[in-house]
Amino acid sequence: MAKQPMLKFVNVARDMPEKRPPDLRRGDFNEIYGEYAREKAAEQSGRCSQCGVPYCQSHCPLHNNIPDWLRLTAEGRLQEAYEVSQATNTFPEICGRICPQDRLCEGNCVIEQSGHGTVTIGAVEKYITDTAWDEGWVKPITNGGERKEKVAIIGAGPGGLAAADMLRREGVQVTVYDRYDRAGGLMTYGIPGFKLEKDVVMKRIAQLEEGGVDFKLNTDVGTDITFAEIRDSFDAVLIATGVYKTRDLQAPGVGAEGIVNAIDFLTASNRKSFGDAVPEFDSGELNAEGKRVVVIGGGDTAMDCVRTSIRQGATSVKCLYRRDRENMPGSQREVQNAEEEGVEFVWLSAPKGFTGERVEGVMVSKMRLGQPDATGRQVPELIEGADYLEEADLVIKALGFEPEDLPKLWGVDGLEVTRWGTVLADFQTHETSLPGVYACGDIQRGASLVVWAIRDGREAAQAILAQLAGKTTAPVAAE
Repeated sequence: MAKQPMLKFVNVARDMPEKRPPDLRRGDFNEIYGEYAREKAAEQSGRCSQCGVPYCQSHCPLHNNIPDWLRLTAEGRLQEAYEVSQATNTFPEICGRICPQDRLCEGNCVIEQSGHGTVTIGAVEKYITDTAWDEGWVKPITNGGERKEKVAIIGAGPGGLAAADMLRREGVQVTVYDRYDRAGGLMTYGIPGFKLEKDVVMKRIAQLEEGGVDFKLNTDVGTDITFAEIRDSFDAVLIATGVYKTRDLQAPGVGAEGIVNAIDFLTASNRKSFGDAVPEFDSGELNAEGKRVVVIGGGDTAMDCVRTSIRQGATSVKCLYRRDRENMPGSQREVQNAEEEGVEFVWLSAPKGFTGERVEGVMVSKMRLGQPDATGRQVPELIEGADYLEEADLVIKALGFEPEDLPKLWGVDGLEVTRWGTVLADFQTHETSLPGVYACGDIQRGASLVVWAIRDGREAAQAILAQLAGKTTAPVAAE
């Protein structure tokens, strides 16, 4: 009888890939986790209990068939595991690296609830797809015949790229417009290399280019080309711009030099990693080297900023967050990594103001958690008389992102938005108020996760294909 490869969670302990020591990883922007060996990946996959109702799958935005590809990995059938993973996820190697698994699949693992430690789903997902790239299992994008229909996608982030992939596999002609000089959106310029090395993103973009996606980079819609021109030239348009407008603070001294936005700070750092000329970094404006850094915020962007500051050689890095550790929105795994690397978290603290024409300090108000609000989260309350001054040479605002006013920015009438400024669109078909125009990702749902943007992009592509099917009966032959 064949040996049972699964249900080993009682006898085999959870074991993540080895992390590089903090002293080493502080000195570079390389990823901090190593790769599993084949045997270790099989061993850890074999801990899966193969639930009849897999909560890991139901809590994954993409509903990835996690139990099946864990079983295939445990059995050594890695190519099949990759094919199952790729069937529902356009970029599994990216999700394996940056998804907050502790809040999604792993956080809902049944064996975690029973006290045995969750299956290391993210690490196995990363291993499967990295192996697929190494072994040549990741095939070029092909289709059964080129079609004449054309779709424009505005925004080359994860949602737009996921949609482009699905549309090209059906032979649709796809053009992607993006304001930046490289595709990838926040995967390229927002997320640091120690979480997502840039060659991982560039490989997927190259696959899309080789598969026939036409990228129009350095193209700002509303300036270099109008939305009306795009709409007139294509059979459908997908808005996938993301949200890049930084939420601001209202506090005395907030306009001082040395107080910067997270997206500017992270973009400058990532551009340096590409070897670009970045005057704002070289001048010290967006460089933490030798500075006392204070980051304001508690989300994943704040975690990216504090850990980037450490690597740039800051003399100290502190993170202010108005709630406590248990109530912060960022990944607990990222908090642990940051603490190991030397970041100090100052919980229940909020900025009251800033001192100096060039920032010298943050006036901090101490907080306590009061009664829950309508969402169930306890509301931070000010503790009178507990203010103090936190010295700082660089303050980074990581307070989240808001949508730009696209109807005004693009000069388009009839594109309805919500009260939050996001594009109003159906959450299944992703259709907007304009016929033939769709929206997906953060510009529709607000600042969220890469995995949600991928899901939205895939859904929008399916809806666009359904629309196009009503216009033509057969694909045209490639010229």
